[in-house]
Order: sequence, then structure tokens, then C-alpha cells
Amino acid sequence: MTPSPAIYETACGPLHGVRVLDLSRVLAGPWATQTLADLGAEVIKIERPGAGDDTRHWGPPFTTTADGAPGDAAYFLCANRGKKSVALDIARPEGAEAVRRLAATCDVVVENFKTGGLKKYGLDYASLAAINPRLVYCSITGFGQDGPDAPRAGYDYMIQAMGGLMSITGQPDGAPGAEPMKVGVAVVDLFTGLYASNAILAALWHARATGEGQHVDIALFDVQAAMLANQATNYFVSGAAPTRMGNAHPNLAPYQPFACSDGMVIIAVGNDGQFRALCGALGLEVEDRFATNALRVAEREALGPLIAAKTAGFTMQGLMQALEAAGVPCGPVNTIDQVFAEPQAIHRGLMVEQTRADLAGPIRTVASPIRLSKTPVRYDAPPPKLGQDTEDVLSDLMSGD
Repeated sequence: MTPSPAIYETACGPLHGVRVLDLSRVLAGPWATQTLADLGAEVIKIERPGAGDDTRHWGPPFTTTADGAPGDAAYFLCANRGKKSVALDIARPEGAEAVRRLAATCDVVVENFKTGGLKKYGLDYASLAAINPRLVYCSITGFGQDGPDAPRAGYDYMIQAMGGLMSITGQPDGAPGAEPMKVGVAVVDLFTGLYASNAILAALWHARATGEGQHVDIALFDVQAAMLANQATNYFVSGAAPTRMGNAHPNLAPYQPFACSDGMVIIAVGNDGQFRALCGALGLEVEDRFATNALRVAEREALGPLIAAKTAGFTMQGLMQALEAAGVPCGPVNTIDQVFAEPQAIHRGLMVEQTRADLAGPIRTVASPIRLSKTPVRYDAPPPKLGQDTEDVLSDLMSGD
């Protein structure tokens, strides 16, 4: 049933009235369900009694409880804002039955067990769709629901390697420290969560229009292949597999960091006009051999040192002021503490601060980047204490609410 317009007037979020059963843990699934929670969905997270999501223990650092003991790991906090925690053991018949009853009241189920892993508990798509035909059931796995690798487990690090990302990340062969390199955050899990939430919303739209749910099959390996983007099409067009280029860009030049007297600044030239502006700001001649992007890419080894010799005489602030005045995109290479000290980050409210009664201090997480003018993202609840909502959710279930 489509919510009435009056619901949106209460600013409850665009997904107000959508109920999500979250059987996932670690990062990809929780990232998807946190996005749905930020947008107003009710998300019920099922966790193992006494243990909870694995990431509650992935520390240090840990939060501190009111009595001074270690609390949840920071890792857990990053992906579980706005959810209810229900402690149930699905390996016990009564636990699985409670989850089935919850699924009958939900619009969405998200799980990231191994392919076929929930069938023995009667919690697979076919079993739950039989009791709730409108259900959007999203399975997140390493390799998907079919194919020769479907039974395999998949983790972000191994998928970064197997999916080609590490082959294009890191210093080139022959340079100091040259080796395939992973990205500094679990980008495959994060992208998978975003693709999953997009797919869930599309399937929800279909379910609202037709009353028909469906199975959403999202694989980390597929997502990593999609993330190769221009690097994949570079290969398709040229027939040559891209290689590691350090901080250089395969299709643009100059598009890399340059050293100043007190740090590094990224210069990102995206067209020939910006290159001419860069040369003007640095006092460089616009040579014919660098006149077009294609020529600059071919001559990047000669171009880079010419620019570096000029930027070395600037402070970071001085260089950025000169380039911004000339209309050349640039920015500092910030540490994470510097990111949240940026005036733009402060203005945009990129850090969310919440409290939880059992913890000694505030919980800080990164705000959603989604900005909606009519139904803004809300942060109504912090990441939950393990099992804190078990009694309330199950009593509502038993009463038929």
C-alpha cells in the first residue's frame, strides 16, 4: 500500500512505513540497511544472543561503557545507526520461527549468509515468499546465487584482489614499494551496500505497484567488476589490461598530487582550458607538445617534473589560492582528522553525534551524504546495544501488531 501524502508532512523520512528485517552482519548488508534506516525505514537487526554482529568485537578502538568497561567496537558503530537490535538464535527452532513471523510483517529482508545457508532454517527466499508474497528479499554474497563460485565465501580484501582493483592500485612496477595494494577502506563492501539499497528500492517500487515481491541477488564480485568503470572499458577498447600507475590517472594529465613546501596538493586538470589556466598560474609556457589532453597523457613523464618544479616553491595554501583564482580544481591531501575540521565539513554537518544510556560518552558517526529537500534524512537512534529491543519487538509480534 502506498503511504498517503500526509505521512510525509510529519518529516518521518521518505521510507516511513517500510519495515526491514536485517539478517546481515559485518559491513555490506549493514551498510545497505543503515541507508534505509537513515531514510526512515524501521530496521530490525537480528543478532546472535551474547555475541551479536561480529563487528561489535572488531577493535580496538572500543567505546567505553558507563562503568568504564570496553563497549562496542567503533567498527560496529559505522554501519548500524537507526536500527533495533533483537537477539535471537536462528539455529533454534523457536528462534527461526520468530524470524519467520517477523518476516511476515516486513517489506524487506536483507541477508548475507553463504548461498543456500538459510534454507535449513526455513528462512530462504522461497520459504519466506510463501508466507509473504510481497517480500523484497535481498541476498548479499561473495559470488552470487549461481555459477561455479556460488558456494564460496567472499570477503572484501579477496574480492579487491580477485576483481582487479588491486592490480590497478599502488605504485607501478619498478618504483619503490611497488606491489598490488588494497584501498584503505572496504570499498567493495561499501559499494555492494549501496548497490543493494538501490536494488531494494527498485524492487519495493515494483512491489508497491503490483503486490509482487522478488529475490534481489547482489554479489561482491559482480560489484567489484562494475566498479572498474572506465578502467574496464579502457581494456575493452584497447585490448590491454590497465596496470598500476601510482597516483597518476590513466586517461588525464596532470591529475595527481604535487609537493609544496609543506605538504601535498592534488591538481585535477579535466580539460585543455584548465591546463592553460594552470600554466598561467604557475608561470609555465603552454607548449605545443602539451596542448591537448591526449598529448599530455602521452608526455606525462616530461610534464610532471615541469609542474613539480613550480609547485615546490609554494606553500599548500598559497598554491591552492592561486589555482582556485585561476579556476583550476585542486585540494589538499588531508588526514582524517583534517577532513572533519574542514569548514565545508562543519557547514554540511558531516559528523553526527548521538548518545546511548549505557555508554560514557557520545557516539559519533559520519552523516549520510543524501540531501533531500522535502523529506530529509533523520538520525533518530544511535547504533543499538545488543538485544536492547528484543522484548519490545517480540511482544509486539505476539500481540499481532
